[in-house]
Amino acid sequence: MKIQGYNPRDWKSHPPYHFEGYASSMKRAPLKRLAKMKQTLSEITGPLFGPEAVQPRDTDLTRNAGTDGEAMGERVIIVGRVLDEDERPVPNTFIEIWQANAAGRYHHEVDQHRAPLDPNFIGAGRCMSNEKGEYRFLTVKPGPYPWLNHPNAWRPSHIHLSLFGPSFVTRLVTQFFFPGDPLIPMDPILNSVPSKSGRQRLIASYAHDVTEPEWALGYRFDIVLRGRQQTPFESDGR
Repeated sequence: MKIQGYNPRDWKSHPPYHFEGYASSMKRAPLKRLAKMKQTLSEITGPLFGPEAVQPRDTDLTRNAGTDGEAMGERVIIVGRVLDEDERPVPNTFIEIWQANAAGRYHHEVDQHRAPLDPNFIGAGRCMSNEKGEYRFLTVKPGPYPWLNHPNAWRPSHIHLSLFGPSFVTRLVTQFFFPGDPLIPMDPILNSVPSKSGRQRLIASYAHDVTEPEWALGYRFDIVLRGRQQTPFESDGR
């Protein structure tokens, strides 16, 4: 039986491990060139995520904290598609998201930002892309937050995404930003993406057709796995 291999990724659209403006990358970046490993069957076979990995409330971050209340903040609907390099949908992709709350604080003990925690918001959700490669989340718009990368440093509002392919070792991680955020031009993490077009592909677009009247604004963020329009990811294989 012949097994079809993966098409190579466009590494030039990815941020380097070492980026001078992103201070912590200078301490954790590899000092030597990575050794490229040959692909094996384990990369295209093995355990898979299925529908049982997603619970009914996992796509609604405003109400999945296990409480009777609703998360505070501006509701937003996030939709998009997972696509290959030929714009064909990639179904059954396991997608996880995580984010800060509306005040810019993560639901994590390490986050010591002096902003309020929301007891009705854990900041994490998951779903499976459907047969058209589509996904959808309801959440609240995350707030910006300070970090100690440089003087008066603030991260723009953003949401992290993790995608699993046909096995556990085919995980891709990225993040997207909201249009019109004045902090975007000053963000070293986004600016570590080498090309302007690559940085633009990490900014969601407002989607009026997704917006629900008197309820929530809609945004669209498509994820392209490979090709010339590939979404920049946080891993670098060079």
